[in-house]
Amino acid sequence: MSQPERNGTAATPLMQGIEALLFVADAPLSAEALAVLWERAYGTRPEVGEIEQAIAALNDVYEQTGRVFRIYRWGGGFRLATVAFVSPLLQCYKQQETKLSQTLLETLAIIAYRQPITKPEIDHIRGVNSDYAIRRLQELELIEVKGRSDTIGRPLLYGTTQRFLEHFGLNSLDDLPELPELQQLLENPEVQREHLRLLYPLDPEQNEASE
Repeated sequence: MSQPERNGTAATPLMQGIEALLFVADAPLSAEALAVLWERAYGTRPEVGEIEQAIAALNDVYEQTGRVFRIYRWGGGFRLATVAFVSPLLQCYKQQETKLSQTLLETLAIIAYRQPITKPEIDHIRGVNSDYAIRRLQELELIEVKGRSDTIGRPLLYGTTQRFLEHFGLNSLDDLPELPELQQLLENPEVQREHLRLLYPLDPEQNEASE
């Protein structure tokens, strides 16, 4: 079977393998790590120099074909990442994607200060059902299940994650603002209007969709 071509030049299996590994990797991979993975899969181990040559060839292809990504040396290894000029665009998308509504901020604040805390306790403090907020915060990886309570029914206990600290620029939970700021949040007129909207929705399905 013939190899697919990159800008008129056949891409080698090694180039394809490196590209695939860097595409799925969550962290930078060194040339040595890439060689070890190749050996485990195919039984032969490429030299470090061959790995680096294949990476250079891939970057040439990306540049010549106008791709928005390159393979960079990163943290002692190699990583596939976008070029600098698209960074502002990606930042705008990221900010939009992770923007938190008043409902989510309120629920997150309660969990952050009272953790570990159960859903019934969150519902009691907020005065409304928190199913949607808890589910969405889990999807955003800002909270996670920490265990189960010893109370009747053994409800799940929720707490914040490492991503929560990163999102708000905190080194640890000790850096959280003082509790009066949480009280100010709960007394915010926008939050109070949200309470009323959730307590007396016109259409339950429409209510959840709008959140």
